[in-house]
Amino acid sequence: MIGLNIVYAVAGAAFAGFALLAASERPRRPANATFYALIATSFWFGDRLGDVGNGVLVLALVAVAASGRMTRGHATRDLPHPRGNALFVPALMIPVAALAGTIIFKQVPALIDPKQATLVALTIGVLAAIATCVVWLRPGLSAPLREGRRLMDDVGWAAVLPQMLASLGAVFALSGVGEVVGRIAAYTIPADSLFGAVAAYGIGMALFTMVMGNAFAAFPVMAAAIGVPILMHGSGGGVGANAAPVAAIGMLAGFCGTLMTPMAANFNLVPAALLELRDRSGVIRAQVPTALPLLAFNILLLYAVLR
Repeated sequence: MIGLNIVYAVAGAAFAGFALLAASERPRRPANATFYALIATSFWFGDRLGDVGNGVLVLALVAVAASGRMTRGHATRDLPHPRGNALFVPALMIPVAALAGTIIFKQVPALIDPKQATLVALTIGVLAAIATCVVWLRPGLSAPLREGRRLMDDVGWAAVLPQMLASLGAVFALSGVGEVVGRIAAYTIPADSLFGAVAAYGIGMALFTMVMGNAFAAFPVMAAAIGVPILMHGSGGGVGANAAPVAAIGMLAGFCGTLMTPMAANFNLVPAALLELRDRSGVIRAQVPTALPLLAFNILLLYAVLR
């Protein structure tokens, strides 16, 4: 059955290619090459390394990133292209393939893992877009890897931050952090106050997302603390709500926190680096005036739905 195995294989191949280019092309970047090789190893052999092996691999990644020896690539000059807006066609192929593949692949569960249909379709869409660009624009077979490596050099260590933060969320959930937060919330939320429970849930999602940098990491904690016991099961002023709006609007509240934190490096710090902004927090400053009203709206929306 095709599932994450194909996704990890393609991702590992990409990072292995980045590692080879960083080690062989001048100026050589041994730290970058080591970092990319470790990520490729994680994708290819992570399930065989075991807990200790993966832990050592993560520590090695942190050591390389903290060494300060990873360097950025050379910027390329963007020139007008005679094909104009048609260049957006390969980029649009990716979301179209992801959507179509998700719908189609779920009809063939014997071939494609239904739980991973979207990721498999997304991977196929990326490969199709790259193949289209190579055939159409004829930049050379190595061009996608070279440009991808250059982009990864600009992103640097932040490339692995989303995976680490998502893992942190799972660790927090398993260690009982959600239960501790739930006990604190029980003392602070006014008795029989649905709005208080909803506000604590929404604000908590935003705050934990700001700490962890990822709403998916924050969700298990706040769901265990407030979402499930209070809002879904009906204790402490809850109403035994349907899980769908609690989960969906809770994630939207978490995304508001994503807009306001440097921990969400792939959303906030990476764009500032790629755009060479002098203010590293410039993206965050621009997003806060939108994030705060949006958070308040999500809290009011969830309260209105659960009343």
